[in-house]
Amino acid sequence: MARRKEKFTAEFKAQAVRMVQESEATMSDVARDLGISLSTLHQWVRKAETGSARAGEQSELAKIRRELDQVRMERDFLKKAAAFFAKHQR
Repeated sequence: MARRKEKFTAEFKAQAVRMVQESEATMSDVARDLGISLSTLHQWVRKAETGSARAGEQSELAKIRRELDQVRMERDFLKKAAAFFAKHQR
């Protein structure tokens, strides 16, 4: 007998992941209480953890890129200033 594939809302998945992360209940208990398989819940939790790690990496990367742009602008300004003063000291 073929199993039907259920669709769960993003809110339901997020709530299930929060229940696992914030409660002292085991993942098996949470899955049983929600009426879903343990493997499904495990996938949601793993995906949420990976997603949050990637979001942190992306924000750090954006911060570094902004800093790099600032440093490049400062370097270019200093090059021009050095050329200006070198030209006018002769």
